[in-house]
Amino acid sequence: MKSNDTNDLDALIAPALRPASDSQALRERLLQRAADSRTRHQEFATVRRQATPWRELMKGLRGRDLRITEEGTSVLLALAPGTVLPMHRHRYLEEGIVLSGRMQMGALDLGPGDYHVSFPGSRHDRITSAEGCVTYLRGTSLGSLFGLAVELLGGLTPGAGTAPLTVRELDGDWRLLADGVVEKRLWQADESLSRFVRLAPGSRYFPGVYNRECEFMMVNGEAFFGDILLLQEELHVAPVGTQHPEISSDCGATFFVHEKVGELLAARLSLPMAASKHFDS
Repeated sequence: MKSNDTNDLDALIAPALRPASDSQALRERLLQRAADSRTRHQEFATVRRQATPWRELMKGLRGRDLRITEEGTSVLLALAPGTVLPMHRHRYLEEGIVLSGRMQMGALDLGPGDYHVSFPGSRHDRITSAEGCVTYLRGTSLGSLFGLAVELLGGLTPGAGTAPLTVRELDGDWRLLADGVVEKRLWQADESLSRFVRLAPGSRYFPGVYNRECEFMMVNGEAFFGDILLLQEELHVAPVGTQHPEISSDCGATFFVHEKVGELLAARLSLPMAASKHFDS
């Protein structure tokens, strides 16, 4: 700063000379705004990266429990390089997304952003990771000793069951939701829909009221769900009847969302995406 920049100097000094009453009023406004934000977001649940500890499941395999539902457990799994997981048979519909590293399932090699869904009663052969990876699973029996035992024992019985579905990061069509916001539908059945939503830096959209519970996982980047900042590997749950005023990202983000298909969404699935820039789920 030059010595004759008096306007800049005045701007720097002014806050220090502000009357105490003005500072108190500003503080009260900020506290009220924070309280209003907490009230608006109190029905949402967010699981931060450090909120639950990693636990050793077996040599080379760690897990973090995120939430338990009647459709199984949502977890993060971290496989060390060279880890081999045994064969198992799925009790639930299990969805998996590689968040970092690479995972191998027989001849199938999955990398960041790849999606894989296995159906109830189907069998997974051995899973390995040559370089190590972190994976998000939804619908696993991990977290239940009984359920895990059933899956492992089931893996020893013959029959592969329904073939799994894999959608690679570069596969599929991205459809417009709003300027700079696109979605890729991954799987839909039994009134459930799973999809990726991708936001370009500086973009935003308005999701409307959720007619069914939604589970979000941040795959990469970061985004604001209302006033809640969600980072990579963090889980967020929006109960039925709630609404985010907007979802936005300053730096860009891709997140996964699993939701039950309500009547409004079921109707929307038959409409061209150009019909609306708002996604009412």
